Amino acid sequence: MSTTPTSQFIRVALPVPMRRLFDYRLPEGADIAQWPVGSRIKVPFGKSTRIGILVEHSTESEWDANQVKTVIDKLDPEPLLSPEVWQLSKWSAGYYQHPVGDALFSTLPAKIRDGSPAAVPGQRFWKLTADGERITAEDLKRAKSQQQIFGLLKVSQPLTDEQLNDHEISRSALTAMVRKGLAVSFEQASGDKNWAKTLEISSDAPCLNAEQATAVAAIRQTSDQFQPFLLEGITGSGKTEVYLQAMAPILEAGKQVLVLVPEIGLTPQTLQRFSQRFNCPVAVMHSGLNDTERLDAWLQAKEGRAGIIIGTRSAIFCPCHNLGMIIVDEEHDLSLKQQEGYRYHARDLAVARAQREKLPLILGSATPALETLQNALSGRYHHLQLKVRAGGAETVKHQLIDIKGRPLDQGFSPELLGSIRQHLDADGQVLIFLNRRGYAAALICHECGHLEDCQRCDAYYTLHQKQGYLQCHHCGSQRPIPHQCSECGSTRLVGKGLGTEQLEQALQRHFPDHPCVRIDRDSTRRKGSLDNYLRQIRRGEAKLLLGTQMLAKGHHFPEVTLVVIMDVDGALFSADFRAPERLGQLITQVAGRAGRAGKPGTLVLQTHHPEHLLLQDLLNNGYGHFARTALSERKEALLPPFSHLALFRAEAHQSNEAEQLLATIVQALQQTIPAPATSSDMVNILGPMPAPMERKAGRYRWQLLLEASTRKQLHQWIYPLLSQIESWPQSRKVRWSLDIDPQDLS
Repeated sequence: MSTTPTSQFIRVALPVPMRRLFDYRLPEGADIAQWPVGSRIKVPFGKSTRIGILVEHSTESEWDANQVKTVIDKLDPEPLLSPEVWQLSKWSAGYYQHPVGDALFSTLPAKIRDGSPAAVPGQRFWKLTADGERITAEDLKRAKSQQQIFGLLKVSQPLTDEQLNDHEISRSALTAMVRKGLAVSFEQASGDKNWAKTLEISSDAPCLNAEQATAVAAIRQTSDQFQPFLLEGITGSGKTEVYLQAMAPILEAGKQVLVLVPEIGLTPQTLQRFSQRFNCPVAVMHSGLNDTERLDAWLQAKEGRAGIIIGTRSAIFCPCHNLGMIIVDEEHDLSLKQQEGYRYHARDLAVARAQREKLPLILGSATPALETLQNALSGRYHHLQLKVRAGGAETVKHQLIDIKGRPLDQGFSPELLGSIRQHLDADGQVLIFLNRRGYAAALICHECGHLEDCQRCDAYYTLHQKQGYLQCHHCGSQRPIPHQCSECGSTRLVGKGLGTEQLEQALQRHFPDHPCVRIDRDSTRRKGSLDNYLRQIRRGEAKLLLGTQMLAKGHHFPEVTLVVIMDVDGALFSADFRAPERLGQLITQVAGRAGRAGKPGTLVLQTHHPEHLLLQDLLNNGYGHFARTALSERKEALLPPFSHLALFRAEAHQSNEAEQLLATIVQALQQTIPAPATSSDMVNILGPMPAPMERKAGRYRWQLLLEASTRKQLHQWIYPLLSQIESWPQSRKVRWSLDIDPQDLS
């Protein structure tokens, strides 16, 4: 260790895949007090420069003082994150065994990561001038576009550029109004730091039933302390209303509320509900925003210019000026777990953050994850249950259609087509769910049976007939639809299996008088397209709603009276121990889109296995009974939440290289893992073994699963091993990763 009395060193986290901090020297004469921990600095790194985050001050370095480079510049006069979020970020990097620099940077807005100033220009707003206020719409009758703009600003002003663009206004007409002195633009920061002084709460809140009132009262009693709640409510039981009424006193006290939702598609609906109830500024954070919009929302939360922050999983790291409550809606959803790079789980970090900041936390779901349910049943979480649908809505009726040996028309049985027609004739909306986009699952030769497969994955191409190409949904590669079979030359190529495109075609053929909306990743690529489709549905312009999970999660469609699940058979026989739980959640969530208002709802499920125990348990006893039975089975098998997992993944162009790296890890583990002290100290190493899809995107994939009785055991084995792996020459030839608490074993 080299020390120099006059030197001042700092340790810096850089966005690189290395599990270490980097030492740098402060400039000559620098006041170390002006270099706060948590601020960004620019440093030399190799032959380039990088943006880093200052993590520690030090009077010494592990390197020779003459070899330590000097920092280039300081970018922030104060820390970027609050002390609580700073500690959470460092702790989570350690828990998920991820390089701290990469972890810290992956949760920040892109403009912060690239060194841009932590500020955004004010947003442009439009309003009427004093002269504009004095005129009437009649005065602009000869200028229809200007009359439209006048009407919008008269009803609700000021309006942003984006809000005006949503109405497809004429920019030339807007310029003409400015020239006439009728309208003016101005810039101001989004949100308002003084929102609490003008907060108003709508008086249109519905009356709570007894279960809802009990839940709200319990949550309100813990407004200034850490208390996690599981709000387990059947679909349509009014969980959102519980959120709204529980957070009202938090906002009235001038504190902020952070709301996590699993999908971008749920954000507009949640935003609308919250904005209608509270007139405070709402910041929205999700991947659909551009970099400037995302930074603006981040700063609104950090500076206290927003009372409510709604976001997807990365919003859990958002710094808040005065946070008072965290809500995680649809807490069971797999989207809350990051599946690439920094593999954190936003729900679990919400628990950690609420505990650190002494906040009430609400985890809401109709189909809680088994880990969350076990925490509630064991008393770690306060368990609140809503067993009755709100507003007098009836429980959804179930119908199983056995399609073994039955004629199917593009997937539809005659009984199903009859049910759809019956509900359409009664002026109801029908939702058809199939979790597979495209036209068909594969393209098959009718002569020789050859299936067109992806050359880079162990998977078949999906047929996208409307777009005219085949696509692999695993690596994204595309190719034009061939005219001939690549094996025998036959031109008799047909689609095999179902996709949402094919169902849309069939519905338009059978029900030409009823508009159909298809919502999947293909149909919603354009910004704003999903919002437009959802508005059409809510206005009743579309009677047939067809889609994947984007359509089925959490949406409130009061006119839907029939929900159809086309195919669940593949999930009934999965090798993943979590597959029954996922299927139970999916069926229950999709079924919950029906009968949410005064109209009765029906679920129809087509299957070749109507006698399957999982289906019978779900439909006859509900998810609650199914989940508690599944917990008993997990306990007997010592599977999570009664054990803890870590998954090493390895990928390489040569299969033996990936396998050999994991085999070396096994050897290292066997030398360091002590013999179990008691029978309860479980130690299991499973693998190496090929991944369920062995080849993906041109790489061979292998896995190594570690299982332990306690989290402490698991981390004690893994932590000292990671630096060893990075030093092995073979690890540089293989792309490898570690997933703590893996949710997907594929």
